[in-house]
Amino acid sequence: MVILIYTLCALTALLCAAMLLRAYRRSSYQLLLWGGLCFVGLTLHSCLVIVDKFIIYYIDFSTWRLVIALLSMMVFLYGLIWDAE
Repeated sequence: MVILIYTLCALTALLCAAMLLRAYRRSSYQLLLWGGLCFVGLTLHSCLVIVDKFIIYYIDFSTWRLVIALLSMMVFLYGLIWDAE
């Protein structure tokens, strides 16, 4: 049951990324790009959680997961601060 929840989280982040990047392609509004890139990183983070907890559980990927999540949030924060209109 837990793997189902982690998978749904990854799929939700992927769907959000796809919708934001598709909207950016149509409108060229920069904040949509930064949000989409953030959700791409969060999708990678969620996939790495699945790999870490269920597939390769004998290796600790927690540092890599946190780095990916931090970089994703930093990308979005950059977009919010410096590319705001």
